[in-house]
This record gives sequence, structure tokens and C-alpha cells, in this order.
Amino acid sequence: MAAAAPTADFSNDTWWIWVIKAVAILVFLLVSVLMALWVERRGLGRMQTRPGPNVHGPLGLLQAVGDALKLVLKEDFTIKGADKFVYALAPFIASFCAFLVLAVIPFGPEVSIFGVVTPLQLTDTPVAVLYFLAVTALGVYGIVLGGWASNSTYPLLGSVRSAAQIISYELSMGLSLVSVILVSGSLSTSQIVSAQTQLWWAIALAPAFVVYLVSMVGEVNRLPFDLPEAEGELVAGHMVEYTSMKFAWFFLAEYINMFNVSAVATTLFLGGWRAPWPLSSIGDGVLNTGWWPVLWFIAKMWLVMFLMIWTRGTLLRFRYDQFMKLGWKILIPVALVWLVLVAVVQGVRQFTETDLSTMLLWIGGVFAVLMVVLLLWPAKKEEAEEPRTAHPDLIPPGGEFDAFAGGYPVPPLPGQTLPPSPRRTRRESAGVGGPQSTPKEGHDV
Repeated sequence: MAAAAPTADFSNDTWWIWVIKAVAILVFLLVSVLMALWVERRGLGRMQTRPGPNVHGPLGLLQAVGDALKLVLKEDFTIKGADKFVYALAPFIASFCAFLVLAVIPFGPEVSIFGVVTPLQLTDTPVAVLYFLAVTALGVYGIVLGGWASNSTYPLLGSVRSAAQIISYELSMGLSLVSVILVSGSLSTSQIVSAQTQLWWAIALAPAFVVYLVSMVGEVNRLPFDLPEAEGELVAGHMVEYTSMKFAWFFLAEYINMFNVSAVATTLFLGGWRAPWPLSSIGDGVLNTGWWPVLWFIAKMWLVMFLMIWTRGTLLRFRYDQFMKLGWKILIPVALVWLVLVAVVQGVRQFTETDLSTMLLWIGGVFAVLMVVLLLWPAKKEEAEEPRTAHPDLIPPGGEFDAFAGGYPVPPLPGQTLPPSPRRTRRESAGVGGPQSTPKEGHDV
């Protein structure tokens, strides 16, 4: 089946209309990030029974401005051993890719801008969904290069974690979007919005929507999936060796990507700029015309944003093995099974007159029940490990202690001794580090 062409008509657009739209998207993202900082702090403050910012400006509204100025005015330095070109380029790659996503997102229908009738969308292509996946995948290069170019261990570990995370969760995210493409018959974002006139895909394709919501949190490195940073282990992950505006570009890219995935969720699953029912039926759909749809789009997008903020204030960080297990053993299989079911439904519809929405709702209900049963099914209890003894008399004499015997390094128990260190043996034989060695002349004690 050939992909349907975009429904948006850009034939009246001129170069200055493109400039206005591009600047509007840029300003919208920058203002939204400032608002997101305030909303997140105030929201988490209420969830954690504390006031949050309430001094700078009314209700603390100017706190985000103070944070931005603080980053700008901090000392900007470059690590001595870093690859200076790549070190400076990495933050710009991450932020530049983040700014590109909203170019294909429709904010509303056709309106008149200074007498020119044009869609509220910068551009659209028959492969707009693939464009979104490609740009988000390219953005991770900024994180990986930033960690590598810093010439430091912790940033490198954070960037490697991020690469593994993007690969894992982009697979499940892409599979969840394929089911939307199948039922919409197009990869064009404007066409997908048009296909949700009667029913949002978040309802008809509920399992895919849930997989996308979980995957998008992992995609933007937010709690409980912020393993590339994990301040308890890696301080700030790939951003450890960055400061001032270089750090601010990474910080900005993270929040813009939150808006990007929220906008994609709104467009592909929540009806895009269309008003929710029953508002959509008022006055023969008058609220779906003019500039009203921009309000509905922004409201839906902020609803998804608040879901990520709520998740941060509610859940604890996963262990890395739990995190990868969720991606590879749960999300990807669920997305694959659901995709096969949707493909079967689309094949059956070629020979029957059954309504698509009715079939998807029935299958989605059965699928959801099965997933709940599998999640609640009690796990097999592992055999209890024999407790280690700490009594020296019970330790077999002459037995060499193996710190890695149980799979994880453990310290010796009383009465046990570690095997001799090869490094210490070499140092003592060279006479430079043993207990009897003395500092050489000219060296500090």
C-alpha cells in the first residue's frame, strides 16, 4: 500500500512565511523550557511537601530566568586533555538536533498569516515519522562524543550507557509507531492527525501508546531511566567535565527533547491539534478551526510533559540490569506482538466490512488483560543461598579466598586473607613501593 500524501497544503508559502514559522518554533521552545523549569520545581515541591521556588518574582516565576543567567555567567573552561574540537562540538550537536523535530509537527489547521493562507506547520513530508526517528537517533551522537572527548572515565561511562539506552528504547518506540503508521496508511504527520477525526489512536492502539510513553521517558534520560547521568554513581554522566554555556546546551537539549516526544505523542496518539470530545462537537467543529487548535495542542503536550514530571516525583531510579530487562524483555516483545496483531487486523479488513475501531478495541482489551495477568503472575522463587559464616573456626584451613566466587566481589571474612597482589609483588621486587622501601632523595614523603 502506497503511503498517503500529506494533507497540509504549503503551495502559498513564501520565504518570509517560512522564517516566521521557524522563529515562532524557536521562541516557543525556549519559552517552554523556562516554563518547564518552573512547573517542574513547583510541581515536585508540592509532591514532596515543600514550597518550591516562591521568592524570585510572583510565585517564583523568575527563578528559571535566574537559573539561565547563572549558567551563562559561570566560568567556561576546557579540559586540558580533551579533544578540544569535538569537546566543543558535542553540545551543539545535541541541541541542534533537538531544535529540528518540531519542524514536521502540525500545531493547527490552515490559518491566515498577514493575508497568506498557510498550515500551522513548518513543513511536512511523506516520511515525517522517519524524520523524527532519524533526528532523535542523530542527537545521541552529541552525548556520546561529549563523553568520549572529555578524556575522563565517568563521562565516558555515562555516554556508553546513553548509547545502549538509545538503542534499546528507540527499538520499542519505533515499533509502537509502526502500528500507528499501519492504521493511518501514511507516515505524514498531517495525514495521521486527519486519520484521528473519529477516534484517537491512544484509545484504539492503547498497548502501543503505553509502550511509547514508557519508551519516551527512557529516550530523554528522565527518572526512573536517567542511567546515563545517575548522580549517585556518575555525578552528572557525560556532562561532568562541562560548565557554563556548554553545559547549558546539553541541559537545554534534554528539556527540548521532552517537549519533542510530548509533541509526537500528541500528534500520533492524542489527535494532534483537534479538540477533545465533547468540545469537538460544539458548533459543528468550530473549535477545530482558526487559532483554537493551537490551544488544544499545547494543552495535550503539557499533559504529557506533566506525566514525566509526575513520574520523576514518584518512582525511584532503576538498576541498570532492570532497565535493560524492561526494554529488551518486555517492551520490545509487547510492541512486536501488538504490531503483528494490528497487521492481521489490517489484512482481515481487506476482505471484510468490519469496522477498524471496533476490532482494535476488542483486541486491545484482550491484549491488555493478558499483559496484566503476566505482570501479576508470581515469579519463581529462587533457592535460598546458604548464609556465609563469619566464624574463623568454621573456615577450612589453607583454603584460598576467592573474592569473585559468588559472581560479585566481596571483602574477606574474619580469618580469611586475600591472595597476594601481583602489582604489589612487582613493586616490592623493584624496591619502589614495599613496606621496607624508603623515599628517594628529592621526593616528598
